[in-house]
Amino acid sequence: MTERETSRLVAWADELRRVHRRLRAALDTARDALDDEPEPAVQDLLAYCRGFCVALDEHHRGEDRALFPAIEAEHPELAPVLRSLERDHSTIAHLLGALRNAVDRGAGPDELERHLDGVSAIMESHFRYEERRLSSVLQSLALDSAPTDVLGRL
Repeated sequence: MTERETSRLVAWADELRRVHRRLRAALDTARDALDDEPEPAVQDLLAYCRGFCVALDEHHRGEDRALFPAIEAEHPELAPVLRSLERDHSTIAHLLGALRNAVDRGAGPDELERHLDGVSAIMESHFRYEERRLSSVLQSLALDSAPTDVLGRL
């Protein structure tokens, strides 16, 4: 294996951590909007939520579509871990839908904060579990795809 190939393989683990950091930052930005004046915060949150929700959803769809099948093909023993992560994706999608609905109907800052807390708790638990269980696999995964196709555009 050449040095360039090794660098690309190791980069999958790095890419996953980088995307997770950026999604955490996007959630923090949405949360910061609630700390501002309540009325403008709802409008800001609408914009931030749309971007954050789309980015997180795209990230999970890419994992389900490209990353997890590639991992399972090389490591079938990880199928239960991957199914657990996919269930998390479904739960997070449900929570994001509830957050979008709250923003769309103009919910108050306290309710929006509760939605963000729920998303944050599940997202953080999911990211940590995913990084812990998949980082070593990603360092040797042979996947010839663009990172944005696999992990989203964030």
